[in-house]
Amino acid sequence: MSGLNASLGYFLAIVGMSVVGRVLFARWTLLTEFIAAFALAACRLEVDTIAEVGQWAGALGPDVAVTMLFISLAVHGVVMQGVSGNPSVTLMGLLQKDVGAVSVVLSVAAQLFGAYAALLVAGKYWQMELTDMHMIKNLMMSECSTSLQVPPLQGVFAEALGALTFHLVYLVMKNRSQLLQIPIFAVLLTFIAYAGNNYTSGYVNPSLAYAMTFTCPGHTFLAYSLVYWLGPLIGMTLALFLYLGNIPLLFSRNLLYSKKARFRVPKGKTSEDKSS
Repeated sequence: MSGLNASLGYFLAIVGMSVVGRVLFARWTLLTEFIAAFALAACRLEVDTIAEVGQWAGALGPDVAVTMLFISLAVHGVVMQGVSGNPSVTLMGLLQKDVGAVSVVLSVAAQLFGAYAALLVAGKYWQMELTDMHMIKNLMMSECSTSLQVPPLQGVFAEALGALTFHLVYLVMKNRSQLLQIPIFAVLLTFIAYAGNNYTSGYVNPSLAYAMTFTCPGHTFLAYSLVYWLGPLIGMTLALFLYLGNIPLLFSRNLLYSKKARFRVPKGKTSEDKSS
């Protein structure tokens, strides 16, 4: 079995499970967040396998990895409409006072569990060693390569910049048609991942980053947490502030944009004016 065929079969299996789970548990917010985070991490783990090993063991170049990343993000957007699978997006709902703190904590926990489940499933899949590419990946599991290629402070800046871009576009496109949202988000996230490849891999998603690199040697858990949690949260908060002019959870006054009426409303005549 060729490496690409095996990967396509894996992607189809993940998409199939996501569709079934989305249909069965559509009204269960926590389960849908679990499924969304699981699908994102499971597909990204295989995309990274193609990027890291494919060109040596499967004759798959970087262009294949980028294409598969875009397709997986687009399909994910279609299947998981209305579900983020991203803790920073969930926390933005808290800052906007759209959801409560308890709901946010439970959703973030579900997303982290989903990412962890994806790591376990991908590991079992690699252990099957269906191709040379997966055999090499299985041997590399205990010594995986870290995604954080720069010092933590620079990594925080890179993730914050990527998150700022993503969340600004997310806020602008939030009420637009899904036909417009899905391809734009897929292109944007693919571009952020490509641009951040030599820095942090541009995950802009803490649960996704947990599955991708937190278990890899090279940096401490604290360093990973600073980069992949603090960075996206800074970017998300800044994007919300720039978009709204304030943070609704913290203060109601608009600090950036004044709400002036475009047209002056004529004042009614007073009793003194009428008597004169």
